Amino acid sequence: MRKILPYFAGSRLKGILAPLFKMAEAVSELIIPLIVAEMIDNGIANSDKRYIVLLGIQMIILGSIGLALSITAQYFAADTAVSTVKRLRHDVYTKIMGMSYSDYDKIGSANLITRMTADMDSVQNGINLTLRLLLRSPFVVAGAVIMSFRVDRSASMTYAVIVPVLAVIIITAMILSVSLFGKVRARLDRVLISVREYLTGTRVIRAFNIEDRQVEEFRSLNNGLTALQKAAGAVSSAVNPLTSTVVNIGIAALIYSGAVRVNAGLLTTGAVVALYNYMSQILVELIKFANLINSIVKSLACAKRISGVLSTEEHKPNTNETASAEGYINFKDVSFAYDGSSEYSVENISFEVGKNETVGIIGSTGSGKTTLMNLLCGNYKPEKGSISIDGASVFSAGFEKIKNRIAYVEQKPLLFTGTVRSNLTMGKEDISDEDIVKALRAAQAYEFVSERDGGIDCEVLQGGKNFSGGQRQRLAVARALCSKPDILILDDASSALDYYTDAKMRDAISEYGNSTVFIVSQRTSSILSADKIIVLENGKMEIGTHSELLKSSPVYREIHYSQFEEDEAI
Repeated sequence: MRKILPYFAGSRLKGILAPLFKMAEAVSELIIPLIVAEMIDNGIANSDKRYIVLLGIQMIILGSIGLALSITAQYFAADTAVSTVKRLRHDVYTKIMGMSYSDYDKIGSANLITRMTADMDSVQNGINLTLRLLLRSPFVVAGAVIMSFRVDRSASMTYAVIVPVLAVIIITAMILSVSLFGKVRARLDRVLISVREYLTGTRVIRAFNIEDRQVEEFRSLNNGLTALQKAAGAVSSAVNPLTSTVVNIGIAALIYSGAVRVNAGLLTTGAVVALYNYMSQILVELIKFANLINSIVKSLACAKRISGVLSTEEHKPNTNETASAEGYINFKDVSFAYDGSSEYSVENISFEVGKNETVGIIGSTGSGKTTLMNLLCGNYKPEKGSISIDGASVFSAGFEKIKNRIAYVEQKPLLFTGTVRSNLTMGKEDISDEDIVKALRAAQAYEFVSERDGGIDCEVLQGGKNFSGGQRQRLAVARALCSKPDILILDDASSALDYYTDAKMRDAISEYGNSTVFIVSQRTSSILSADKIIVLENGKMEIGTHSELLKSSPVYREIHYSQFEEDEAI
């Protein structure tokens, strides 16, 4: 919660005024029962119509003042809640954008979406209710008790018994709810992660005909969530009837003792009505307060989860990082393991790459190809060794400028909702139509783009689902080329293309500009002409040209001969 408190700074004044206005409204409510008592005892009892009208006007004035105060307080509370969460949401989103891949892997995308949406809404609702009721409800309860003692000290002893009992009920419910709502949120994350996996893997699930099994697994998760929600709901739902029962017992006792004292001439009818009204006010406020506690408990659980995102360590550049002056790109004894893994994904990797060279990277699935490229981009920090580009360590302050000159195309690229133009100009907005067309031609994408209505301004649906997998890959390559990168990484970016289109695209890219190109591929045909080829197997590396590796590397030889006959494998 300490991480969230600073976000109130921009709305501090309104945040202070909101509860003050609510308490001022409460004062007007506390005075009204006294006016009613006066109206009964002096106006009605004496048939004094003028006095009754006068007191009625006072009640209308007090009610109008209370309404104005309430509306103002509601506005201040709502504005404070919305503005605070707006600032919080912006910073959380910014934090996510700058989050390291390691932290992102730990939290997960489904979890982050929940924290940016449902958790934010819960915090906003909690702030709003807290500002309106956290001080007002106890103030009204305390004020009603004090005013009842002012009306009749003996009859008001009922309050001295009722209020502590109610406090015990509410505090107990709050303690139980804190634990339960935290568990509910954690279980909700698991359900959302499962839904996301099922939705993204629908084709695989249907291909293996395991829909029924997935439904059963989801039913189990959903039942677990439901059981926790019922337990939390049981605690919450028990508060209102318990408090109502206790207060109604108090009202019954108050009316009975009041009636006895009225018959004895020790108490007026108006005083009994006032005491009854004060007890009713206590009941209403305690019900509000119980609901407020439930909202606060939920909001605190959500605030804790949001704070977890804000607390992720900032991976700031280290100005003390040293760099090697050897080679344009230099890996020196680099080893890296993912969180929770006891084995290195890549181990003791060392190589140099000159400017404008083309480097092929090949290996079996899980050999560390993508990991190596993520290390080059600074997405992960190696546990051992160093990586430098153009003399700057990947984790030094100087790397930030270099990182803007790296373009990375993944095997399953994402296109954003908009147009082909808006997608292609993401890395460089001030690019001409001629350069866009040049990039599309190099990526072998111009033909199918030009055939669509609008050409480069044709519509792209969410995720690029109105394009095929191969078309999305080619558009992603064109997007990378539009940014005119110094380093271009194609991570299996032609896996959906046929050999002919792949070859044409690679030839066009080699002539497109002066970039150092990394081609990650499962096909040796895609990297035959590379200046260097890195072969990865179980995180270990071999390096050489195509002809050298055919002689020296059993792994490379096996991959190549599995794709070509030996007599044509040169």
